[in-house]
Amino acid sequence: MAFGPDITEQLARARADLRMGVPVVFLGDAPVLVIAAETLSAQRLTDLLTLGGDPVLAITSRRAETLKARAYDGNLARVLLPQDATPRWVQSIADPADDLRSPMKGPLKCARGGDASAHGAALQLVKSARLLPAAIVLDLLNAVGFAAEHGLTTLDLAAALPVLATRSPLHPVVNARLPMEVSEAGRLHIFRPDDGGEEHYAIEIGRPDRSKPVLARLHSACFTGDLMGSLKCDCGPQLHAALAQMGAEGHGVLLYLNQEGRGIGLANKMRAYSLQDQGFDTVEANHRLGFEDDERDFRLGSDILRSMGFSAVRLLTNNPRKVEMMEASGIKVTERVALKVGENRHNTEYLATKAAKSGHLL
Repeated sequence: MAFGPDITEQLARARADLRMGVPVVFLGDAPVLVIAAETLSAQRLTDLLTLGGDPVLAITSRRAETLKARAYDGNLARVLLPQDATPRWVQSIADPADDLRSPMKGPLKCARGGDASAHGAALQLVKSARLLPAAIVLDLLNAVGFAAEHGLTTLDLAAALPVLATRSPLHPVVNARLPMEVSEAGRLHIFRPDDGGEEHYAIEIGRPDRSKPVLARLHSACFTGDLMGSLKCDCGPQLHAALAQMGAEGHGVLLYLNQEGRGIGLANKMRAYSLQDQGFDTVEANHRLGFEDDERDFRLGSDILRSMGFSAVRLLTNNPRKVEMMEASGIKVTERVALKVGENRHNTEYLATKAAKSGHLL
């Protein structure tokens, strides 16, 4: 009998631990202790520094570029932790909130050489936990004994790497009739990933013919725009315009994907907004936080459409990447339907940046 958690379930535990500030252990040829920088407490940092060794703060190359740190490992840098490091120092490296007020962070010494695969996995894990992409990593000698003594979650690095690099399968949970303002013939489908992550939704309008291209939209969740009527983006107007067009045509599928803030989560999105208030555009803000321009995985949309029996779409989007993703994932896009709504004096520069730097057709 196999009651113990598999690697996917262990990763879900690890995400929860890191969000609460609890370390996790990667096992392998060179086992390490991993602690998320964002949730690091003063006591745990003190305890970590007493273990000896050479702890490093792993940050992405995007964040390293801002800090003028050497990213010897390509997509990440390993910043050496000084013995007198404090949580405030760690936070100043991980979080760009005070970059302009305190621009001198270094010079930062970075490790080079050796295997950095555990450090890359640590960054992938904290990203997937919707935390700042920064983690303290320390080599451990008796990792199994240390983890057992302290009750820490352990992960086999070789098993974790391929799981972290692939998207989790989605499974339909339930669907039910949902009359809406735009159409009384509405139905809501719920899809749940295997990895314990957030659920995603499909709003089906009418009874679309599965043998024909369906009017569809991939819409990323936007709490501020969809629910609060934020004027900083065009998400809310796009959501309502897409549903209205589907209601008018009598059929359509709107995929509501829980990838807030281009996949970085609401807290990090608010950090990006704070940076925008300092004068950085939306792409620059993401980079200073340590993220790429867009961390979303639009393949989730094609997975859901395929499971619902669709193979072709008329895609409501201004983003060519969505069209390319659909085609690459085996969903034929017979038409790109423009969705240009929601511009106002508060988001003009934001929309201009999306067009100039992200290729949106606006």
